[in-house]
Amino acid sequence: MNGIALAADTGGSGQLIAPHGGVLKDLYLPPAEAQALGARIGDLPSLELDTRRLCDLELLLSGAFSPLEGFLGRDDYDGVVRDMRLTDGTLWPMPITLDVGEAFAAGLARGSEVVLRDGRGVALAILDVQDIYWPDRLHEAQRVFGTSDRTHPGVAELLDRTGPVYLGGRVHGLQPPVHPDFPELRDTPRSLRAWFEDQGWHRIVAFQTRNPMHRAHRELTLRAAEQVGARLLIQPSVGRTKPDDVDYSTRVRCYRALLPHYPEGQARLSLLPLAMRMGGPREAVWHAIIRKNYGASHFIVGRDHAGPGKDANGQPFYGPYEAQQMLERHQEELGIRIVPFPAMVYAVNRDAYIPATEVQPTDEVRDISGTELRRRLREGSEIPAWFSFPDVVEILREQHPANTQ
Repeated sequence: MNGIALAADTGGSGQLIAPHGGVLKDLYLPPAEAQALGARIGDLPSLELDTRRLCDLELLLSGAFSPLEGFLGRDDYDGVVRDMRLTDGTLWPMPITLDVGEAFAAGLARGSEVVLRDGRGVALAILDVQDIYWPDRLHEAQRVFGTSDRTHPGVAELLDRTGPVYLGGRVHGLQPPVHPDFPELRDTPRSLRAWFEDQGWHRIVAFQTRNPMHRAHRELTLRAAEQVGARLLIQPSVGRTKPDDVDYSTRVRCYRALLPHYPEGQARLSLLPLAMRMGGPREAVWHAIIRKNYGASHFIVGRDHAGPGKDANGQPFYGPYEAQQMLERHQEELGIRIVPFPAMVYAVNRDAYIPATEVQPTDEVRDISGTELRRRLREGSEIPAWFSFPDVVEILREQHPANTQ
């Protein structure tokens, strides 16, 4: 496996920030080696990956999960679950694991090789099995998500849909996954860093989203970029998100429609094939590390970042600013600078969006929640121009025509 060392910098001296751990991993085999290995994969056991594991594999192979070189073995897993640390002390908040059934694991031993395939059977990588272990998934849920409540989508998947055995080991990439849609928006950390260098971008503030973006989001991201003197990277998650989210294809069309509303040359759209866990504070740290690996020097963190909503008792799983507080505690070690930002609300009397923290008693504030937006789309009701751009609304109405289920 190859890597390149990059000088550490937060974007102020004309250099891109260093990746997490100092080296951007490249886990793809050289073409000759991949071809030689591919000639004998028919004799190896194969594992077809679901959406989460495919997303994890793609981001491992591309270096987006640097410094990881594969799925976590037992010691690294225990350290990450316990205190967000790999065995070498590197900060890493989220267990990246390859779960399998007991019957499949019974045919393996340390030193085995496993072919990792997509849903069409295409071989993407080889796993060198270095560890086979049975995790305490209830303990993992409590430590990583802070709860065992299955109302939390990450907990529900972990406890009900995750295999009982984890395989740890290095992965060797044979070929990248094929994405037939939006190829011009799909970057690896290496290709996006090269684009930043070519454009002369070195101060870059990244924005994570899993929802369509409207006028409030545009105002928030523009203000955040102006605040730190950076260009903007809009990098939405297009792997698995929350079950009731707008489908990613519709969202990407909305992002593309929004992009011309930014000043020319100030914003870049790039898709991230991330399988979110909705892990709140831990996930926020994970998101920051990933954006650091893509070359961002700053990261926007809003209210309840990566929160899944409310638990079975109607209480939020995480406090509104827990993610910001955890990131601020680890900011020096992370290197990437955190840009905390409050929610933006529309003040009718000012005809402008303002931070919720700056609202005055004389302000007449308007907002439309996600639930209210879905109701208006369903009923064909008006969506006001102060809320969103007409070209974005048109795309949403095409995907969610009025008076249909």
